[in-house]
Amino acid sequence: MPEPAFSAQSPQGDPPARTGTDGTSAVRRPRPLSIGLRADGTRTVVVVRGELDLQLADELHAALRAALTGAPDGVDLDLGGVGFCDCSTLNVLLALREQAVAEGKSVTVRALGPVVERLFTLTGTLPLFLPAGPDGTGEHSLGAEVVQLRRAMLTRPTIDLARGVLMATFGLSPQDAWHVLVTVSQNTNTKLHRLAEDLVTAVQGEPLSEPVRREVADAVDRLSSLTEEPGEPDGA
Repeated sequence: MPEPAFSAQSPQGDPPARTGTDGTSAVRRPRPLSIGLRADGTRTVVVVRGELDLQLADELHAALRAALTGAPDGVDLDLGGVGFCDCSTLNVLLALREQAVAEGKSVTVRALGPVVERLFTLTGTLPLFLPAGPDGTGEHSLGAEVVQLRRAMLTRPTIDLARGVLMATFGLSPQDAWHVLVTVSQNTNTKLHRLAEDLVTAVQGEPLSEPVRREVADAVDRLSSLTEEPGEPDGA
């Protein structure tokens, strides 16, 4: 079962798991993944509900590839009901977009919840999933999409590496490491891929800037305070 998701939880979502004063853990069960397909003319609409992480990436990938194969013009995504997602989800969507472009098709988003919108915004990939203009030119033309897609595919491994650095350095779960990346990116107004590059470079000896170092430490401390079991009072 996937670990409780702290990172991209929407403000209306369920709270993270916490340890009670009696030592028992109240673990929130993640919402099960639901993927529905329906035809809409020459396109296939894919409705995704639930929480997405690395363990469910293969299932999502298989469903989306099947939808793309059966749709002459491409796939439209309804992601309004996604309660958690991270870079593993982005990896699947970028791979689907790459395949669609190779086949002369398109992948667009019809509905976008706050969790997925945050992921797209932080990684600068939202324009890839918006429909082209009426004349097929401009920001979302095929040529621009290919350039943006290649850039996103190149920056994605760096983000995954940075998450691995945080996991190894602070003993974090994949979800908690993603939470730290998102939090620091927002608090320092730094693009996610730029922050990831800085973290990876820091492993090679180039120190992080002091503001970024403080934000990372604060984000890790806040996560720790959510899951720490209350200790014995002094003098006990």
